[in-house]
Amino acid sequence: MTTTKNNTKVTIITALFVIVSLCDMVGVVFNIELLRSVFKPLLMLTLLMLYLVSTKQVNGWYIGALVFSFFGDVLLLFEGELYFMLGLISFLIAHIIYIKIVLGWINSSNLKTILIATVPFLIVFFALINLLKNSLNELFVPVVVYGVTISVMGIVSLLFYLHRKSIASKYMFIGACLFIISDSVLAINKFYTTNNIFPIIIMLTYLTAQYLILRAVLTHEKE
Repeated sequence: MTTTKNNTKVTIITALFVIVSLCDMVGVVFNIELLRSVFKPLLMLTLLMLYLVSTKQVNGWYIGALVFSFFGDVLLLFEGELYFMLGLISFLIAHIIYIKIVLGWINSSNLKTILIATVPFLIVFFALINLLKNSLNELFVPVVVYGVTISVMGIVSLLFYLHRKSIASKYMFIGACLFIISDSVLAINKFYTTNNIFPIIIMLTYLTAQYLILRAVLTHEKE
């Protein structure tokens, strides 16, 4: 009976997350600031609710990552370099927490595997920095630090997958890659060239990434 009630809660809150995400996406597609202001702050809150009703073993670190992602979402709603920097710091902390979580899932690894996992993300990182370097100006160092951090997140996620080809590792690796795509497109849109499709790509990949990371955390509990 308890399991049935819990499954119902999970279904309802999952539907709520989808509805909130769709409302936010409508705000992105049609550039409706009111919709974005209302629903974007609810994204990580509904994901947190979904996690709490789904887990049997609460991970405080993961909750911390969602909290900092929430602050990042809210701060990036505002215009201006200060809010961009604060949002960047919030997501930087969230990524560091994700790295910490995934490293805790990896028992050991050899140099060859580490190199295999590192090379593709280094290529993407240097290609993106080379593209943006002339327009970053005083934000060069913060963006590089953020880029290194999210690249490390991709590396450890791939290491986890190579170490243990499980459902959780697949979720985590795909989620990390989508997060990198989202942040890369955001950087290109802000510092290199704008396109109406970019904000849609940014939010679609971001929302999918956060949901897949949630699935990775929940699935790893059971493996």
